[in-house]
Amino acid sequence: MLVLSRKQDEKIIIGDSITIMVVSIQGDKVRLGIDAPKEVSIHREEVYKAIQNEHSQSDVKAAAQD
Repeated sequence: MLVLSRKQDEKIIIGDSITIMVVSIQGDKVRLGIDAPKEVSIHREEVYKAIQNEHSQSDVKAAAQD
């Protein structure tokens, strides 16, 4: 894992098309702004896991119907 330090308003560039900027820092929370192409999915980890869980449940139901 790459670990980088950034201050407010500083950016990280990923590839040619993704930019992450530290928008604000308040206490123990950091707000990030992400600029990426529309075809790139961006989710908080807990949302991503919920989506994956939903997909796996749908796959199980589909397999049970076969």
